[in-house]
Amino acid sequence: MTSTPRQRSAAALAAAAGLGFGIPGIFGMRHFVETGDIWTFAGFPTYGEGPFENIGLETSTPLLAGFVVVCLAEVGLAAALWRGEPKSTTLSHSLLPMEVAYWSGFALPFGFLLGIGRTALLLTRPRPFFGSLTTQPLPPVRHTARAAGVA
Repeated sequence: MTSTPRQRSAAALAAAAGLGFGIPGIFGMRHFVETGDIWTFAGFPTYGEGPFENIGLETSTPLLAGFVVVCLAEVGLAAALWRGEPKSTTLSHSLLPMEVAYWSGFALPFGFLLGIGRTALLLTRPRPFFGSLTTQPLPPVRHTARAAGVA
């Protein structure tokens, strides 16, 4: 199967989100399991002290593991989009609600940007530059003496 440039661009965004959040998620989960504290990266708490905790959902190993699984699914989605798998767009739209739940719960604004970009790329269809000229054949040309200007 062949993918379109839009699918490959969406795949790049899915891979960026999946790897960009998943790899730190693994480190954050490992740190949480070992210490019981939320891992801090570049001075910011990762995957904790956000809206999840504001609504009473404390950071836990299952919560972090769920997020890592969603990130892994996103990397798999990137591979499917890159290959042009027929159901990859449906998978992308199906995965989005779970991603949004974690992005909002852990206060990850870049996730929203990557998700919106990926969804926009997959929902829009390219339009031909010349409109109907590219889809309909031109009428046949008649070669006559009158058309050539000969009397």
